[in-house]
Amino acid sequence: MKFLAMCSTGLGSSFMVRMNIEDIVRELQLPDVTVEHSDISSAGPESADVFFVAKDLEDAAAGLGDVVVLNSIIDKDELRDAVKSAAARHGLI
Repeated sequence: MKFLAMCSTGLGSSFMVRMNIEDIVRELQLPDVTVEHSDISSAGPESADVFFVAKDLEDAAAGLGDVVVLNSIIDKDELRDAVKSAAARHGLI
C-alpha cells in the first residue's frame, strides 16, 4: 500500500505532509504502508493507492483514484482522520 503526498512542486508542503503521514502510519501501526511525496504533474493513477493533496489542487488531482483533499495541510488531527479513513477503505484497519 502506497500513500503519496503531492503539491505543485513536490518540495516543501508535500514533504511536510509526507513526514506527518509517516508519523501517523507509525502511530497507527500500519506496517504495510509506504509514504512518498511528489509534484502533482508527475503523478499518475498507478503512482499510489491513496493521494493526499491540499484543497487548491483538488481539481488537478481528479482522475488519479483515491484522492484525499486536505482543507489544511498543517492540521495534524485532520490528517490523522484522513489517514485512518484511507486505511479503513483499503482494509488495513
